[in-house]
Amino acid sequence: MSLALPFSETVRLNEIGAGLKRTLEPDAAVRARIARSLDLASLDAFEAEVALAPNPDLGPHLGKGGWKLTGRVKASAVQTCGITLEPLPVEIDERFAVDLVEQAPERPEDEEFEIGVDDEIADVIEDGRIDLGQYAVEQLALNLDPFPRKPGVEFVQPEEPKEISPFAVLKQFKPKDEA
Repeated sequence: MSLALPFSETVRLNEIGAGLKRTLEPDAAVRARIARSLDLASLDAFEAEVALAPNPDLGPHLGKGGWKLTGRVKASAVQTCGITLEPLPVEIDERFAVDLVEQAPERPEDEEFEIGVDDEIADVIEDGRIDLGQYAVEQLALNLDPFPRKPGVEFVQPEEPKEISPFAVLKQFKPKDEA
């Protein structure tokens, strides 16, 4: 099953050269697809400024040779409060950086290795193309609150019934004189 991407702007590796910069501003129809895919009430504005440049040394865990994708995503969106279901406006203005490699570093199959929370892992480029639109949408998604809640709103657990049984409800319908 293939998943249709809501926004795609691909660059081939041979187009990068010494580096490239792009500003991505999807139109209203694309923003509507992005909003649906991220479960947003609306995405009123979305812009991503990205720069892609060769990165000769990614570090000991990532190997040598690759690219560095840096950028900034700005968006005005509306999420839905998870408790009141009211619209919740959100402004996002965040910078990001992603390391990319053509091929994952090779490791022997039987070698165990640990990946820590702070360890950087480079994304592997597929088919010689980098989808800048996909990275922009991914960065937008990473900066959204997964559990949006209006300030000051608190979930109140309803009181549990005294007797939890399907027959407890039936007892209420039984005439009182039949005891």
